[in-house]
Parts: sequence; structure tokens; C-alpha cells
Amino acid sequence: MSSPKQMMDFKPVKSVDANVSNEHQRNWSDELFERKAKNPDHNYDRSRTALNFQVGPGGVITTVDKSRRIGDRVEEIIKKHLRPYARVTAISNRAVMVVFGGNRERMRKMAFGSQDFHEHEETNGHLVRQPEIERWAKDVYGFVCREFGEENVASFIVHLDETGPHAHCVFVPLTADGRLCSKEVLGGKNKIEARQHMRDLHTRLAEVNRKYGLDRGDDIHETGARHRSTAEYNRDLHRENAKLETIISDKSEQLGRLEDQIKKAETRVKGLTTMIANLERQEAELNDEIAQLKSDIENGAGDVSELRCRIASLEARLESTGQKLADKRDKLKLADRQLAGLQDKLDALSEKCDNAQKNFHEFTEKNQEQVRMRLTDAVFARMIVDVRSLLDTMPPEQKAYIDGDFLTEIAEQPNEILKCAMYLFLGYLDGATQFAQSCGGGGGDTSLPWGRKEDEDDRRFAYRCMMQAHKMLKPSQQKHGIRR
Repeated sequence: MSSPKQMMDFKPVKSVDANVSNEHQRNWSDELFERKAKNPDHNYDRSRTALNFQVGPGGVITTVDKSRRIGDRVEEIIKKHLRPYARVTAISNRAVMVVFGGNRERMRKMAFGSQDFHEHEETNGHLVRQPEIERWAKDVYGFVCREFGEENVASFIVHLDETGPHAHCVFVPLTADGRLCSKEVLGGKNKIEARQHMRDLHTRLAEVNRKYGLDRGDDIHETGARHRSTAEYNRDLHRENAKLETIISDKSEQLGRLEDQIKKAETRVKGLTTMIANLERQEAELNDEIAQLKSDIENGAGDVSELRCRIASLEARLESTGQKLADKRDKLKLADRQLAGLQDKLDALSEKCDNAQKNFHEFTEKNQEQVRMRLTDAVFARMIVDVRSLLDTMPPEQKAYIDGDFLTEIAEQPNEILKCAMYLFLGYLDGATQFAQSCGGGGGDTSLPWGRKEDEDDRRFAYRCMMQAHKMLKPSQQKHGIRR
């Protein structure tokens, strides 16, 4: 059994908005806590929220400070430590968010020890935070300070109220000479340097986590796992497609041969059945004739010697007919078994052929969908970057003119709009409403119906979902909404 692994995930961001800050700090009202608990993407246990804590300067552990937003602390650090006249643009990453954790069971053991723990119930108010999770948090905080500078750490909060205990850290990516550059802080001048730097970071973190029973994840250069290029991916798809086509062709040929064999077997069974019927009729006629001759002997009608000779001749023919009949019946049984076996093979092969056809169609559809998704993702991502750049260069009066427009919003919060639209597209209206409200949007009311129209295709419905998600994520109160 493999040992528990550590986890460290970096995410550079343009800013730390109020929603992210409130989530890290659990700065939520009772109503928002209830909505979060119902959100299918989250699994919060409010009875454990009081166990959350933060690590501050000097490695001091305190309750979570909600007096200032994390985004304000980020801006304060930038203002204090950024080199004078350093160039900062709207697309610069002003912060880096990191999640630290590890194997769920191991993290729970550090957090709660051997205390009775109920994962899916808010009945854990009896739990007491264990010292080991605090020691782990202080050591990981020390790792962050050594790597990125304690003066650049805006927050370090440990959550014990979710499925797996973990830590959220936010720091400002300032270089040694006071420039804001997440690329340089997290990696280097190129992908090779960045990859090596990240491997080294994981190795150094593993030295910290070793005493807590968390090992470094396996290096892809050791496991042999590798990323497939688009060209390799397409070649693999082509090979899989050709393989499925060959299977379908082979099955079709086998089906043709089996059907020919079954036709011959059916003809043989039919012929044997006819022969047996004829022999059975002959047998009955011979028995009737023999019975009549015996009756004539008993009644003295005719020459007895001649009658007995005729009876002997008929009995010989009857015996021969019986032998032929037994032989044909045996052959019919064998032919029936062979025909049943061929039919079973035909049924099994037909099922395999149908499955191969189904797999081929599903594979083709998935293949086409994968290509569409890759193209759409590339175009969409490029569009977001271009729109942001365009907005940055616009004069204030032009910006004001398009303020609140869908294009502006999709450039600012593409992930939120896409996720809300996804809920709507799948029919999860409650999930879409709760998600929009958790992001600070109005969420809509229940005055208008929502759903796919009878004559509406996927593309048109997806567009309506995007536009509705845009409306639901707006913070202003909506006069019109949707209902199921």
C-alpha cells in the first residue's frame, strides 16, 4: 500500500476579490452559510468552522482575523515593498494562492486524532483541534516564509471544516529587487527552469512533511507519465478509430459466414424432419397391414402359409424402417444442437457487432466533441486575453460606455459565468442560483420559467444559459428572474 502523499497547488491571480477573501476567512452570514452548505460543489461542516485558525508573523497561531480583507492586505504589501517606478499592468498577477494538504485520512488524523468524527453530519461540535495540525501548519508557514519571504505573506489560514483539512496561503510574488513578477518567483525564464524549480519546491516541502507521514508525490520523470501533444493525441485517436473500424469489418464478415452456416443447418433440419415424417407414415402403414394379415389368419380367410410369408416380409421391412427412423431421429437431434449452437454464436456475435458499432459512434462523437472543445477553449481563452488588453487601452469615456456589458463581464469573470451557465444548461436551477449568490450576484427570483424550448438546439440554449448566467451574477437586484 502506498504511503500518504503531500499536496501543494499554486494559482497566480490578478487580484483577490471579496468573494475569495470571505471564503478563506469564512466571513459569511448565517444565510450564506446555509446556501454554501446546499451548494453541490462544497461540503462545509459549520460545527467545525470554529476549529479553523490562521498562522501569522513569527509563526503565531490565532483565530481567523476577519477585520481586513485579504485583497486589502495584498495591496498594502505591494504599496509597502514594491520598488518605486516598477512597472505594474492590469494583467500583472498581484498575488499567488497556494493550497497545502495531503492524504485525507492522514490530515484528519493530524487534525482530530482518534476523536469520533462524522463526515456528513454537522454534529462535530465536540471535536477538539489537535496540536499536531498546528505544528504542521507552523512548519508549512515557515516553508512559505523561507521560499517567498514572510513580509510578502498576506494570509495563511487552515480549514478544518471541509472534507479534508488543508491550508490556504496567499502571498505577493515580489522579486528580490522589488518587482511584481509571479513568473520569475514561481519559475524562471523558460518552461525548463520553471519545471525544475517546481520539482525542487516539492522536494523541499517533502523535507518538511516527512515527519508528518506525508511523502513527496512521484516525479513524472520517474513514473514515465507524460503529457501528450495535440499531434500525438490526434494520432492516437486515428489509431483507435482505425482499430474500431477493423473490428466492425471483422465482425461483419463473421456474421456473414455464420448466417450461411445457419441456412445450411436449417435446410438439413428441414430435410431430416420430412424424412422422419415419411418413415413414421410407412411404419404406421406396415403395422396396419401386418395387423390385418394376422386377423385374416385367425379368421381362416386365405392360405395360412402364404399369409405368414407375407407377414414375415412386412416385419422385415418394418424393422428396416425402424432402423432408418432411429438413425434419422439421432441425426435430427444432432442437427438441432448444431443449429442452436450456431444461433447462439450468431446472437453473441450480433451483440458484439452492435456494441462495436455503438462504441464506434460514441467514439466518433467524443472525438468530434474533443476537437470542438479544444478549438473552443483555445479561441475563448484568446478572446478573453484580447478583450482584456483592449479594455486596458480604452479611454475612460469608452470604458464607461460599455460598462456592465456582457463582453466586459466575460473578460473579468469568465470562470464564474461559465460555471453558472453550466448549472443552467444541465437543469440545476438551484445550483445555479446558489452559485451566483455565493459569488455576490443577485441570483434571480422565481417569477419567470426557465428551461430548454421544444424547438431549441444545444447551441442556442447554451447561448441563453450564458446570457442568463451573466444576469444572475450581477450584484444589483433583478426585477425579473427565473423559476422552474
